Amino acid sequence: MRDDENDVRRQLRAAADAHRPDRERMLARVERGMAGRERTERRTRPPRGAGASWLRVVTATAAVAGVCAVAGYGVASALRGAESDARSVATSSTPDAPPAASAHSRAPAPPPPREPSGTPDAPPASGAPKSGVPKPGASGGPKSDKPSAPADPSRGARTVPAAELLWADGSIDPGSSTYWSQSDITVKAKKPLTALTVELRVARGGEVADTGNWRSLPAGDFAVTVTERDGSLLYRWTLRAGRTVPAGEHVFAGQYDHPEGARDAHADRYTVRASTGDERAEWKGDFAPSAD
Repeated sequence: MRDDENDVRRQLRAAADAHRPDRERMLARVERGMAGRERTERRTRPPRGAGASWLRVVTATAAVAGVCAVAGYGVASALRGAESDARSVATSSTPDAPPAASAHSRAPAPPPPREPSGTPDAPPASGAPKSGVPKPGASGGPKSDKPSAPADPSRGARTVPAAELLWADGSIDPGSSTYWSQSDITVKAKKPLTALTVELRVARGGEVADTGNWRSLPAGDFAVTVTERDGSLLYRWTLRAGRTVPAGEHVFAGQYDHPEGARDAHADRYTVRASTGDERAEWKGDFAPSAD
Protein backbone atom coordinates (compact mmCIF):
# COMPACT_ATOMS: atom_id res chain seq x y z
CA MET A 1 0.00 0.00 0.00
CA ARG A 2 2.87 2.32 0.84
CA ASP A 3 4.52 1.66 -2.52
CA ASP A 4 1.26 2.51 -4.40
CA GLU A 5 0.98 5.85 -2.61
CA ASN A 6 4.57 6.68 -3.38
CA ASP A 7 4.01 5.78 -7.05
CA VAL A 8 0.96 8.06 -7.26
CA ARG A 9 2.89 10.91 -5.69
CA ARG A 10 5.75 10.44 -8.17
CA GLN A 11 3.30 10.53 -11.08
CA LEU A 12 1.62 13.69 -9.76
CA ARG A 13 4.99 15.33 -9.30
CA ALA A 14 6.01 14.39 -12.85
CA ALA A 15 2.74 15.71 -14.24
CA ALA A 16 3.09 18.98 -12.35
CA ASP A 17 6.66 19.44 -13.55
CA ALA A 18 5.65 18.72 -17.17
CA HIS A 19 2.57 20.97 -17.14
CA ARG A 20 3.00 24.22 -19.10
CA PRO A 21 -0.25 26.34 -19.17
CA ASP A 22 -1.23 27.72 -22.62
CA ARG A 23 -2.25 31.28 -21.83
CA GLU A 24 -3.40 32.13 -25.37
CA ARG A 25 -5.58 29.06 -25.58
CA MET A 26 -7.11 29.75 -22.19
CA LEU A 27 -7.93 33.34 -23.13
CA ALA A 28 -9.48 32.17 -26.42
CA ARG A 29 -11.70 29.72 -24.59
CA VAL A 30 -12.70 32.39 -22.10
CA GLU A 31 -13.60 34.77 -24.95
CA ARG A 32 -15.63 32.11 -26.72
CA GLY A 33 -17.50 31.29 -23.51
CA MET A 34 -18.16 34.94 -22.84
CA ALA A 35 -19.39 35.48 -26.38
CA GLY A 36 -21.89 32.65 -26.06
CA ARG A 37 -23.04 34.05 -22.73
CA GLU A 38 -23.59 37.49 -24.25
CA ARG A 39 -25.72 36.00 -26.97
CA THR A 40 -27.85 34.23 -24.39
CA GLU A 41 -28.22 37.37 -22.28
CA ARG A 42 -29.17 39.43 -25.31
CA ARG A 43 -32.13 37.19 -25.85
CA THR A 44 -33.36 37.64 -22.25
CA ARG A 45 -32.06 41.09 -21.23
CA PRO A 46 -31.77 44.45 -22.78
CA PRO A 47 -28.31 45.25 -24.28
CA ARG A 48 -25.71 46.99 -22.05
CA GLY A 49 -22.72 49.11 -22.71
CA ALA A 50 -19.25 47.99 -23.68
CA GLY A 51 -17.96 48.71 -20.15
CA ALA A 52 -20.12 46.01 -18.62
CA SER A 53 -18.94 43.47 -21.21
CA TRP A 54 -15.27 44.15 -20.39
CA LEU A 55 -16.00 43.76 -16.69
CA ARG A 56 -17.47 40.33 -17.32
CA VAL A 57 -14.36 39.31 -19.29
CA VAL A 58 -12.09 40.34 -16.42
CA THR A 59 -14.23 38.53 -13.88
CA ALA A 60 -14.18 35.32 -15.89
CA THR A 61 -10.41 35.55 -16.32
CA ALA A 62 -9.93 35.95 -12.58
CA ALA A 63 -12.14 32.95 -11.94
CA VAL A 64 -10.10 30.78 -14.31
CA ALA A 65 -6.85 31.97 -12.66
CA GLY A 66 -8.27 31.11 -9.24
CA VAL A 67 -9.13 27.58 -10.37
CA CYS A 68 -5.57 27.12 -11.71
CA ALA A 69 -4.12 28.41 -8.46
CA VAL A 70 -6.23 26.04 -6.36
CA ALA A 71 -5.19 23.09 -8.54
CA GLY A 72 -1.53 24.02 -8.31
CA TYR A 73 -1.79 24.38 -4.53
CA GLY A 74 -3.30 20.87 -4.28
CA VAL A 75 -0.51 19.33 -6.33
CA ALA A 76 2.14 21.18 -4.32
CA SER A 77 0.56 20.04 -1.04
CA ALA A 78 0.62 16.42 -2.18
CA LEU A 79 4.29 16.72 -3.15
CA ARG A 80 5.18 18.34 0.17
CA GLY A 81 3.43 15.49 2.00
CA ALA A 82 5.53 12.97 0.10
CA GLU A 83 8.74 14.82 0.88
CA SER A 84 7.73 15.11 4.54
CA ASP A 85 7.18 11.33 4.76
CA ALA A 86 10.56 10.70 3.16
CA ARG A 87 12.26 13.01 5.62
CA SER A 88 10.51 11.36 8.57
CA VAL A 89 11.90 7.98 7.52
CA ALA A 90 15.49 9.28 7.31
CA THR A 91 15.36 11.22 10.57
CA SER A 92 18.12 10.20 13.04
CA SER A 93 17.47 9.75 16.74
CA THR A 94 20.41 12.04 17.46
CA PRO A 95 19.20 15.57 18.29
CA ASP A 96 20.41 18.44 16.17
CA ALA A 97 23.40 20.32 17.48
CA PRO A 98 22.51 23.62 19.16
CA PRO A 99 23.01 26.68 16.97
CA ALA A 100 26.40 28.33 17.30
CA ALA A 101 26.49 31.50 19.30
CA SER A 102 26.44 34.62 17.18
CA ALA A 103 29.27 37.07 17.17
CA HIS A 104 27.13 39.50 19.15
CA SER A 105 26.07 37.02 21.85
CA ARG A 106 27.39 37.82 25.30
CA ALA A 107 29.03 35.36 27.65
CA PRO A 108 27.27 34.84 30.97
CA ALA A 109 28.41 37.24 33.64
CA PRO A 110 30.80 35.74 36.23
CA PRO A 111 29.33 35.08 39.68
CA PRO A 112 29.86 37.84 42.24
CA PRO A 113 32.94 37.40 44.48
CA ARG A 114 32.31 35.45 47.65
CA GLU A 115 32.94 37.04 50.99
CA PRO A 116 35.88 35.35 52.77
CA SER A 117 34.89 33.31 55.80
CA GLY A 118 36.45 34.47 59.01
CA THR A 119 38.69 37.44 59.59
CA PRO A 120 41.71 37.68 57.25
CA ASP A 121 45.13 37.44 58.76
CA ALA A 122 46.63 40.74 59.71
CA PRO A 123 49.61 41.79 57.56
CA PRO A 124 53.02 41.39 59.15
CA ALA A 125 54.40 44.35 60.97
CA SER A 126 56.81 46.57 59.05
CA GLY A 127 60.25 45.03 58.94
CA ALA A 128 59.08 41.64 60.28
CA PRO A 129 60.11 38.58 58.21
CA LYS A 130 57.42 36.68 56.31
CA SER A 131 56.49 33.13 57.22
CA GLY A 132 59.01 30.55 55.98
CA VAL A 133 61.89 33.08 55.73
CA PRO A 134 64.68 32.55 58.27
CA LYS A 135 64.97 35.40 60.73
CA PRO A 136 68.34 37.10 60.44
CA GLY A 137 70.69 36.97 63.37
CA ALA A 138 72.16 39.92 65.19
CA SER A 139 74.80 40.37 62.46
CA GLY A 140 72.15 40.59 59.72
CA GLY A 141 72.94 37.18 58.19
CA PRO A 142 70.83 33.99 58.45
CA LYS A 143 70.84 32.28 61.79
CA SER A 144 72.68 28.93 61.77
CA ASP A 145 71.01 25.84 63.25
CA LYS A 146 74.39 24.25 64.01
CA PRO A 147 75.05 24.42 67.76
CA SER A 148 78.18 26.24 68.72
CA ALA A 149 80.98 24.22 70.32
CA PRO A 150 81.05 24.46 74.11
CA ALA A 151 83.67 26.72 75.54
CA ASP A 152 86.82 24.97 76.70
CA PRO A 153 86.76 25.27 80.52
CA SER A 154 90.55 24.91 80.65
CA ARG A 155 91.17 27.86 78.30
CA GLY A 156 93.24 30.51 80.07
CA ALA A 157 94.31 28.06 82.78
CA ARG A 158 97.98 27.84 83.70
CA THR A 159 99.80 24.64 82.63
CA VAL A 160 101.37 22.83 85.55
CA PRO A 161 103.32 19.56 85.90
CA ALA A 162 100.90 16.63 85.71
CA ALA A 163 101.96 15.29 89.11
CA GLU A 164 100.72 18.47 90.80
CA LEU A 165 97.17 17.88 89.56
CA LEU A 166 96.67 14.13 89.08
CA TRP A 167 98.15 10.67 88.83
CA ALA A 168 97.16 7.85 86.36
CA ASP A 169 97.95 4.21 85.58
CA GLY A 170 96.91 1.70 82.87
CA SER A 171 96.53 -2.06 83.25
CA ILE A 172 94.75 -5.12 81.82
CA ASP A 173 92.03 -6.26 84.17
CA PRO A 174 92.77 -9.68 85.73
CA GLY A 175 89.27 -10.83 84.79
CA SER A 176 90.19 -10.83 81.07
CA SER A 177 89.95 -14.16 79.20
CA THR A 178 91.33 -15.87 76.10
CA TYR A 179 88.82 -14.12 73.77
CA TRP A 180 87.92 -10.97 75.73
CA SER A 181 89.79 -8.27 77.62
CA GLN A 182 89.24 -5.13 79.68
CA SER A 183 91.66 -2.22 79.83
CA ASP A 184 91.51 -0.18 83.06
CA ILE A 185 92.69 3.42 83.45
CA THR A 186 92.90 4.54 87.07
CA VAL A 187 92.91 8.32 87.59
CA LYS A 188 93.66 9.94 90.95
CA ALA A 189 92.57 13.59 91.11
CA LYS A 190 94.49 15.60 93.67
CA LYS A 191 92.01 18.53 93.38
CA PRO A 192 88.40 18.86 92.22
CA LEU A 193 88.41 18.97 88.41
CA THR A 194 86.15 21.16 86.26
CA ALA A 195 87.36 19.57 83.02
CA LEU A 196 88.47 15.98 82.37
CA THR A 197 89.00 13.94 79.19
CA VAL A 198 90.21 10.33 79.28
CA GLU A 199 91.23 8.51 76.08
CA LEU A 200 92.02 4.79 75.63
CA ARG A 201 93.65 3.54 72.42
CA VAL A 202 93.55 -0.24 71.89
CA ALA A 203 96.02 -1.16 69.12
CA ARG A 204 95.28 -3.46 66.16
CA GLY A 205 91.76 -2.10 65.77
CA GLY A 206 91.01 -4.51 62.91
CA GLU A 207 91.38 -7.46 65.27
CA VAL A 208 89.45 -6.12 68.27
CA ALA A 209 85.73 -5.31 68.56
CA ASP A 210 84.08 -3.08 71.14
CA THR A 211 81.83 -4.87 73.66
CA GLY A 212 81.19 -2.02 76.11
CA ASN A 213 82.70 0.45 78.58
CA TRP A 214 82.09 1.91 82.02
CA ARG A 215 83.42 4.42 84.59
CA SER A 216 83.15 4.64 88.36
CA LEU A 217 81.78 8.22 88.18
CA PRO A 218 78.09 8.94 87.33
CA ALA A 219 77.29 8.04 83.72
CA GLY A 220 75.26 11.24 83.18
CA ASP A 221 78.35 13.36 83.91
CA PHE A 222 80.22 12.13 80.81
CA ALA A 223 79.77 12.01 77.01
CA VAL A 224 81.25 8.76 75.65
CA THR A 225 82.33 7.90 72.09
CA VAL A 226 83.90 4.75 70.62
CA THR A 227 85.52 5.03 67.16
CA GLU A 228 88.36 3.58 65.09
CA ARG A 229 91.24 5.91 64.37
CA ASP A 230 94.73 5.34 62.98
CA GLY A 231 94.47 1.57 63.33
CA SER A 232 93.29 1.71 66.95
CA LEU A 233 89.96 1.34 68.75
CA LEU A 234 89.50 4.72 70.47
CA TYR A 235 87.40 5.16 73.64
CA ARG A 236 86.84 8.73 74.88
CA TRP A 237 85.13 9.97 78.08
CA THR A 238 84.55 13.75 78.29
CA LEU A 239 83.22 15.54 81.38
CA ARG A 240 80.09 17.54 80.48
CA ALA A 241 80.07 21.31 80.97
CA GLY A 242 79.03 22.37 84.46
CA ARG A 243 79.93 19.01 86.04
CA THR A 244 82.80 18.43 88.49
CA VAL A 245 85.03 15.45 89.27
CA PRO A 246 85.76 15.27 93.00
CA ALA A 247 89.25 14.71 94.29
CA GLY A 248 90.00 10.99 94.71
CA GLU A 249 90.55 7.81 92.72
CA HIS A 250 88.34 6.96 89.70
CA VAL A 251 88.36 4.16 87.12
CA PHE A 252 87.57 4.20 83.37
CA ALA A 253 87.39 0.84 81.53
CA GLY A 254 87.08 -0.25 77.90
CA GLN A 255 86.00 -3.80 76.96
CA TYR A 256 86.58 -5.62 73.66
CA ASP A 257 86.86 -9.02 71.96
CA HIS A 258 90.12 -10.13 70.34
CA PRO A 259 91.66 -13.21 68.65
CA GLU A 260 92.17 -16.30 70.76
CA GLY A 261 95.09 -16.28 73.18
CA ALA A 262 96.72 -13.95 75.67
CA ARG A 263 96.71 -10.44 74.17
CA ASP A 264 99.88 -8.35 74.22
CA ALA A 265 98.92 -4.80 75.23
CA HIS A 266 102.38 -3.20 74.95
CA ALA A 267 101.17 -1.04 71.96
CA ASP A 268 98.05 0.25 73.80
CA ARG A 269 98.10 3.85 75.06
CA TYR A 270 96.02 6.23 77.22
CA THR A 271 95.88 10.02 77.74
CA VAL A 272 94.34 12.04 80.58
CA ARG A 273 93.76 15.81 80.31
CA ALA A 274 92.46 17.63 83.39
CA SER A 275 91.83 21.19 84.58
CA THR A 276 90.72 23.00 87.73
CA GLY A 277 89.93 26.24 85.90
CA ASP A 278 93.11 27.88 87.06
CA GLU A 279 95.49 24.98 86.35
CA ARG A 280 95.65 22.32 83.68
CA ALA A 281 97.79 19.25 83.06
CA GLU A 282 98.12 16.22 80.78
CA TRP A 283 99.22 12.67 81.65
CA LYS A 284 100.13 9.97 79.09
CA GLY A 285 101.01 6.32 79.67
CA ASP A 286 100.89 2.72 78.45
CA PHE A 287 99.73 -0.62 79.87
CA ALA A 288 101.58 -3.10 81.98
CA PRO A 289 101.92 -6.55 80.38
CA SER A 290 99.28 -9.12 81.27
CA ALA A 291 99.95 -11.16 84.37
CA ASP A 292 99.59 -14.28 82.18
